[in-house]
Amino acid sequence: MTERDVILNELAQGLRPMPQGIEWFDTHGPKEQAEILLFLTHHCVQAGAVTEDGPESIRRAGLRATHTPAVLITRGAIDQQLGKIAVLTPADERRKAFRLLIAVLAVADERRRDRFCSGGCGHWWHNLPTDDGRSAPRVRGGP
Repeated sequence: MTERDVILNELAQGLRPMPQGIEWFDTHGPKEQAEILLFLTHHCVQAGAVTEDGPESIRRAGLRATHTPAVLITRGAIDQQLGKIAVLTPADERRKAFRLLIAVLAVADERRRDRFCSGGCGHWWHNLPTDDGRSAPRVRGGP
């Protein structure tokens, strides 16, 4: 578990506000941002993201349907589309991609929790402490 892992999971679970996540993302250069986005795509796939997660993820990310990452996520074959989103290059598109991928991870991971971890689990990312030291509550509906 790295600081990056913790931050990304805190964002996906609503334990860290997205503006703080964007600020953190912006502290990285283009190469590191590309690595973060690629890392997020892997987490989304591992969490079981499906094409049907696109509309809810767009809503949670606060993107318009015409934004490039939003258009891509709704074009089927989610693993291929996630890869295309991860390599967007203009800075403003990378920020949108970051927000969207965090939302995709949140949607897919909520489903995974419901199916496989509802009775508790040992996944460290499902047991992140809140500010008051308790385990994170389930987040429904996102930001």
